[in-house]
Amino acid sequence: MIDLKIEDVKSFLFDGSIGLEKEALRIYDDGTFSKSAHPFADNKNIVRDFCENQVEINTNVTHSAEEAVAELQKYERQVTEKLSTLEKPELLWPFSNPPYIESDEDIPVAEFKGIHSEKTKYRHHLSRRYGKYKMTFCGIHFNYSFSDKLLKLCCPESYGEDFTAFKNDIYLHLAKNSVTNGWLINVLFSASPLLDGSFLKKGEKGKTDFLSMASVRCSELGYWNHFVPVLDYSSIEAYAGSIEKYIDNGLISSQTELYYPVRLKSKGENNLERLKTEGVDHIEIRNIDLNPFAFGGISLEDLKFLQVFTVYNICTPTEEMAEKRQVTCVQNFKIAASYDLNNSFIMTENGEIENVYTASLQILEKMEVFFFSQNIDVSAVINFQKNKLLNNERYAQKVFDMFSNGFTKKGLQFIKNRI
Repeated sequence: MIDLKIEDVKSFLFDGSIGLEKEALRIYDDGTFSKSAHPFADNKNIVRDFCENQVEINTNVTHSAEEAVAELQKYERQVTEKLSTLEKPELLWPFSNPPYIESDEDIPVAEFKGIHSEKTKYRHHLSRRYGKYKMTFCGIHFNYSFSDKLLKLCCPESYGEDFTAFKNDIYLHLAKNSVTNGWLINVLFSASPLLDGSFLKKGEKGKTDFLSMASVRCSELGYWNHFVPVLDYSSIEAYAGSIEKYIDNGLISSQTELYYPVRLKSKGENNLERLKTEGVDHIEIRNIDLNPFAFGGISLEDLKFLQVFTVYNICTPTEEMAEKRQVTCVQNFKIAASYDLNNSFIMTENGEIENVYTASLQILEKMEVFFFSQNIDVSAVINFQKNKLLNNERYAQKVFDMFSNGFTKKGLQFIKNRI
């Protein structure tokens, strides 16, 4: 945990690096999936995710929320401008849930050649295990690292010269709190309550379905493995080893198949050996829906909150993550993706059952008290999130109100009005 009593620590508390990954589907103006090949082969920041028509924008590393949003929007403009000039013009779908799906053929697995052909093989494995339709869900991943200058100020003498060991322990602490409190992100960032009928049943194209979820993608029906992972946070070697156990048992094929809202990652490629030998470089928060009302998929206010939330989690005490606690945390994530927060209940840290609405306000108020006690003014950032709850301004509610009588049709009109 970061000790705020150490001299100069507060000066560097919000010094960090941000990287964003954003997935989105390429579609035609009638709401059907693009049939063209990926048109950004020469751009390392605009790649493919699962399928050929699923764009993934990866920003460069930035050092503020403002820079990160500007970087994401820059590449989003490049994508939308390029798509508009294709022989058959295309649009970028701004929602986490897909539009019309006519068949599996609409979702062609991304084809990689030569030394990268294993990527295609891996995607075929995912399609067999989870189904192609689920792979069309899109979202944003928030990657964050604290500055080494901050962490070195906090490194106790007991670690000697082994700064990497201290850094690993700090990120393990952060991961535990992020898993414990991360369900709040589902509450505040969910924006995918509606599905086109074709997702659930062939022939229902154009019908709109509502499954009482604020985020289908983050709910029980979304991105989860067929088991509840229980990870070992006692050391970074143990953490990596607990993931390797699931690979060895055949429950997942690689570390990238661990569909978990929080990941600790090494620098570069997601690699467990590198994680063990080189240590943690950053944390990845994965349960963020696309916000269709923000160009790029995430607003500056929300990105600032993610940073404040991460700072809060690294500065506050954590509990041991016993198996029962971890299973409860996963269940909390799924429940917090519900639409009706007052009639959905989670188990809080102290073992009490509380409705999600009340529990969400309690965490936000705890954050307010914590930062106020440290004379750190982030009140505007936290109040922006509180107002979503107090004034019924959650994105999921807005999407439901605007698009429930024709999700795909009205979604298409929404895009065209925005261009």
